Amino acid sequence: MTEGLKPLTALSTGQRAVLRQLNVEPANRPRLMEMGLISGTTVELVRFAPMGDPVEIKVRGYHLTLRRHEADMLFVETV
Repeated sequence: MTEGLKPLTALSTGQRAVLRQLNVEPANRPRLMEMGLISGTTVELVRFAPMGDPVEIKVRGYHLTLRRHEADMLFVETV
């Protein structure tokens, strides 16, 4: 199901990718989708915090920070 896809956290800083799957708990899915994380959306990894958590991404023209464990559940296809 995730063949050819990789977690968002596997991207390099500045790399862009298309979000393909949100493998998060059903209770957390609506919150992420309200923030613009919908399958088919282009995202860019901006940076990791010094200790690796949280992760900053750019999505739909704004910057968003996610906990690393959440970002690990978002699978992307590189552009």
